[in-house]
Amino acid sequence: MKIGFVSLGCPKNQLDTEVMLHELADAGYEITPDETEADIIVINTCAFIESAKKEAIDNILDVAWLKQNANLKGIIVTGCLPERYRDEVLKEFPEVDAILGVGSIHNITEAVKTVIRGRKRYSSFEEKDTVALGGDRILTTPVHWTYLKIGEGCDNRCAYCAIPYIRGKYRSRPIEELVAEARDLEKSGALEINIIAQDITRYGIDLYGEYSLARLLKELTKATEKPFFRLLYCYPDKITDELIEEIKNNPRVLKYIDLPLQHISDHMLKAMNRHGDSAMIKDRISKLREIPGMILRTTFITGFPGETEEDFEELCGFVAETKFDRLGVFPYSREEGTPAYDFPDQIDEQVKQDRADIIMSKQLEITDEKNRAMIGKTVRVLVEDFDPVSEAHFGRSYADAPEIDGKIYFKAKRRVAPGSMVDVKITEALDYDLCGTAVL
Repeated sequence: MKIGFVSLGCPKNQLDTEVMLHELADAGYEITPDETEADIIVINTCAFIESAKKEAIDNILDVAWLKQNANLKGIIVTGCLPERYRDEVLKEFPEVDAILGVGSIHNITEAVKTVIRGRKRYSSFEEKDTVALGGDRILTTPVHWTYLKIGEGCDNRCAYCAIPYIRGKYRSRPIEELVAEARDLEKSGALEINIIAQDITRYGIDLYGEYSLARLLKELTKATEKPFFRLLYCYPDKITDELIEEIKNNPRVLKYIDLPLQHISDHMLKAMNRHGDSAMIKDRISKLREIPGMILRTTFITGFPGETEEDFEELCGFVAETKFDRLGVFPYSREEGTPAYDFPDQIDEQVKQDRADIIMSKQLEITDEKNRAMIGKTVRVLVEDFDPVSEAHFGRSYADAPEIDGKIYFKAKRRVAPGSMVDVKITEALDYDLCGTAVL
């Protein structure tokens, strides 16, 4: 039997896919990247916001076409969509043969066996707050960079967010387990390990009684020799002085941090049930900016219920003043089951989008200014691949996270293997990307 996979959503979901891939391969099933060859296709879904739900549904319908018109025998839907909507998935999609909630990923082999037997539709929703975290993986990232998930779930309870209802309460993985996994990743060739969770700055509070991300970074770098570690999904209210010092003084912690701020207006922060206020946010940014070469990435939400023109103008002013290195904006998505769904003063969809477009337009100017300032400088680049169309290599510096930030394209006198580190002299800026020439 050949099993195909479609993995949607965030890197955290991607790691669940990698665990399921390993468990099926270990059980003797052949994994195929060609959906037209698959006997069964597993779709690991996201359902965080409306666009993610639509993407999941579109993929289910696409795969259902293969079941009706090709050789596909079974469809299994896993992850956030069935966890959030349970039996509605089976009801609305008769082509689906099995569903697994986020707490049942380790039942993937049983689901496949049941679908093969074809006697009944299979569903499993084990307790998500007790499912075993981690596990052996088949990496779907290049060997030279990957992700390390240090926790699962979320306790922040932001008013707009469905994650706590989908993924459960926050649970950290023990340091010893993470150190062992980091060692294995290094042995497999990882030079860059991106640390992820719904909130990595909450790490350790449940196991050790205190925020322990700085301690984890010390242990990870002590136990390994080569990989650099990147910090993604850090909440500003939990960024301790100890963590800032660790980022500053540990040469193998990249000077890059992802801060999902969502807004700067105290009125909006309170309505969103975000922890801390604008003064705290500005204080953390000021301390982080004291670290030489520090790259700050953030995200904002526009059009949250009750957002006034004054709130939005304050956000625009903050973006213009702070000049984030990387920035993304999401129009507010009204999600059933969240407190904000029933808030008064819901904002028109076009207004939400218009405000998001205004912020991104301002950010493009900031990015262009920062990128033009890079022209003439030489940066260290982790090579990802060669693009035969442009006849250029491409990769990333420490300032760019994989899959979300820009790339550096460069010409070289000879072909350079993926996973190599090369110096590139920047010669041109193109929107969010840079171009240059390898210094070999």
